[in-house]
Amino acid sequence: MATVEIVDIDDDVEESAIVGRAMKVASALSARRTDEFAKPGNLVEVRFVKGQSLSLTASRLLALMILSAGGEAWRDTAHRMRKADIRRGHKGNERISDMLEELHRTLFAEDDRSWRGKKAVRKFSLIQMSKEEAEDEDGVEAGWIEWQFTPDARKLIQESETYAVLNRQAVLKFRSAYALKLYELGALRIHRRQPVWRCDMPALRAALGIAPDIYKDFAQLRRKVLETAKAEIDQLAHFRVEWQELRQGRTIVELVFRFVAKDAPAQIGTVDELARHSGGRRPRREGSVEQLAIVEQPEAEPADSQRVPPGAIDAVVARVAGAMSAHPRKPHPSLHSSTFPTGSLRWSGCEEFLRIGRDHGGGWDVDLVADAYRSIMGDRLARLTGTKLLKSWQGFCESYVARVGRPA
Repeated sequence: MATVEIVDIDDDVEESAIVGRAMKVASALSARRTDEFAKPGNLVEVRFVKGQSLSLTASRLLALMILSAGGEAWRDTAHRMRKADIRRGHKGNERISDMLEELHRTLFAEDDRSWRGKKAVRKFSLIQMSKEEAEDEDGVEAGWIEWQFTPDARKLIQESETYAVLNRQAVLKFRSAYALKLYELGALRIHRRQPVWRCDMPALRAALGIAPDIYKDFAQLRRKVLETAKAEIDQLAHFRVEWQELRQGRTIVELVFRFVAKDAPAQIGTVDELARHSGGRRPRREGSVEQLAIVEQPEAEPADSQRVPPGAIDAVVARVAGAMSAHPRKPHPSLHSSTFPTGSLRWSGCEEFLRIGRDHGGGWDVDLVADAYRSIMGDRLARLTGTKLLKSWQGFCESYVARVGRPA
């Protein structure tokens, strides 16, 4: 009788065979500990059940849950997150309970087959269990929540081969739930050969969660939903969005959205905007920020006791400048050089530049893309360091691929 040899299968090999590309990318991004995270394409494209949608705060919470779970989101296990990571600037936790309850009761829909092989629509929720600590033992910073995705959600996450790379800061700073959803749809398509999304009006409403009883007139929907979403995405995302309206007679029957990667200077502006306070975002977007002008007005000569001594202001400025220079800002820990390399990225000593070029350069030679980057940026490149330099280089790689395509 022939003997059968039993061979142990390595856990990593077995696991890599049963999860899709989305979870592999999510694990890689989690290991880097940056603001970028991957949301599975199957979750991005899942439809809301007619008449239901997620509020902006609940949509943000779901995105943070995906970020926190990372490459483990598909597993049948509980995930955890600090309340402080959800609240942002709010001191209380009362809104977290409302967001969790909203996630529990919101239904999503996906095309499926019945037991007879007929076309069917499967409806399900994403969260099957959640726990919220009722008392914070060590103050508000110590509170945690715990949750578990439903089997249907885990199946979508596990099998997803596509993914959207999102930025945590951008997700938290959107002010429109429609803009956030369109941002996710754009991030899912921006790296494809044809970064477009075609949809009819019912599909648009289902994808963005637009209730059937609002914005019945397309002119109103264009103004309240699409133009608002475009303004926020163009300002906060690493790409811009445009759309074309296709008509039959006077009726709009289909929309074609196109997502365009930003070039390097625009990427720098986006990084700057994400670092600013949201209070002046709309005026900055509309170009209506007021400029402060100092106008000298003739006044009576101040008394000697009120006159600033000569050289006092210069002395204060000198002391402040000296204090700032005494404590120079530390460079980004992942950068070995404070400036972009002048030679080959393969021998620059900074693996981060090389990794970004390979990950986002679409298969082009990294040194070829780097030469084009130096040519476009010119003297401005010498003024970029740290995170801004990394974001600028990544944005150029993405826009380069969007312009010239991928190598044959």
